[in-house]
Amino acid sequence: MKILLPLFAVVALVVIAFVGVQANLQAFFGIVIPYAAVAIFIIGFIVRVFRWGSSPVPFRIPTTAGQMKSFAPWIKQNKIDNPSSRLGVFARMALEVLVFRSLFRNTKTELHDGPKLVYGSEKFLWLAGLAFHWSFLIIFVRHFRFFMQDVPTVIQIMESLDSFLQIGAPLLYLTDVVLVGAVTFLFLRRVVMPQIKFISLPADYFPLFLILGIALSGILMRYFTKVHIVGVKELVMGLLSFSPVIPAGIGSVFYIHLFLVSALLIYFPLSKLMHMGGVFLSPTRNMANNSREVRHINPWNYPVHVHTYQEYEDEFREKMKKAGLPVEKE
Repeated sequence: MKILLPLFAVVALVVIAFVGVQANLQAFFGIVIPYAAVAIFIIGFIVRVFRWGSSPVPFRIPTTAGQMKSFAPWIKQNKIDNPSSRLGVFARMALEVLVFRSLFRNTKTELHDGPKLVYGSEKFLWLAGLAFHWSFLIIFVRHFRFFMQDVPTVIQIMESLDSFLQIGAPLLYLTDVVLVGAVTFLFLRRVVMPQIKFISLPADYFPLFLILGIALSGILMRYFTKVHIVGVKELVMGLLSFSPVIPAGIGSVFYIHLFLVSALLIYFPLSKLMHMGGVFLSPTRNMANNSREVRHINPWNYPVHVHTYQEYEDEFREKMKKAGLPVEKE
């Protein structure tokens, strides 16, 4: 049920969009739902980031995986794994966000005959995660041609590089294949590996199925079915200029694709997908480990009355004398 429930949910979204279009509700699925989804996404994203950003972090708690900066000049510091400056933090964050450095260095443990605990590499997970995120980003940027009257040169160059193999007509985008392959790998990993399957929840499968549905519907529109591209761009430009229109002849597959994208936008700020914004606010990553150089005072501390030794001795002097304990004042 952990797998079937999110799968049925995505299939239900597809059916709802298809039935709605057949009932001539194009305006609802092409105008109302996208506007509502974008509004929920923006507001939800801002609220969650604001909550994280307003959470106090009284101490330096960066995750360290290397030698800290020392006052001894002969001890070499690991400036990326244990940064003590803003430049080191920036380099660490850049490597984490752009190439998933911590995931690249991740290892897996297995119990073999003996029993013997064996550590191994987990590079396929890193490669699939990197391929998924970068292909998704390229596809997202590539779609900006629908939001602009004239397609920028940068996007044209990106499209030509993405289809440099010159396969098929229209040309096959490599990122489409990579995205589907990466999502399939991440899904099969959760199903095949018993340990991962045991800890997986429906919330882990739902975004995979949803993104796979978005990718497959987009591929279906581009390579297999007829879609009125001019009408699609007219609809998108109308939404962007807040003067929406519903052109005729776009096709139901486009509205299914748009409805799934809208569902992803609505689901995004409520899910684990918010790690896209949360990674920048993680104090274990965005803080410099300079505790040896700077004294960090807990901002939560407030003045309190301290029971000094003098006050303690004044209170218990006679009892201390009877017990034979030394006192400073007779």
